Amino acid sequence: GCGRCCTGTSGYVWVNTGEIRSLASALGLAVDEFGRRYVRSVAGRYALVDRRGGDCIFLDGKSCSVYEHRPAQCRAYPWWPANLRSPASWEKAATLCEGISALAPVVVAELIDDGLRQARGAGLAEGSEDGSDGE
Repeated sequence: GCGRCCTGTSGYVWVNTGEIRSLASALGLAVDEFGRRYVRSVAGRYALVDRRGGDCIFLDGKSCSVYEHRPAQCRAYPWWPANLRSPASWEKAATLCEGISALAPVVVAELIDDGLRQARGAGLAEGSEDGSDGE
């Protein structure tokens, strides 16, 4: 809930056409208008635009303004394959995510499995550190 995973980082928040439609509907925009305002094309894929400095366009303070409609990539964090690759990878992710600590609430295995499925569905590569698929 700190919002740090949504601020000032390099990489992309990948979105598919279903996610674009869902976000457009949630904001009361036509898909084309949503696309012009919030989507860019990167290497043949769609990604959300960022604010200056790398913050997510939908970050409002420390909260996601489209939380119920956020993309699978966001839903899957921090359960990205790159973060789960090794204890060292998990510890590195923990430096950015307050939800990864001994003080964080315990997450049941079903939620972790769901996050992994969403990460795969979002096209996150096994080696991706930041959702950018190495780009």
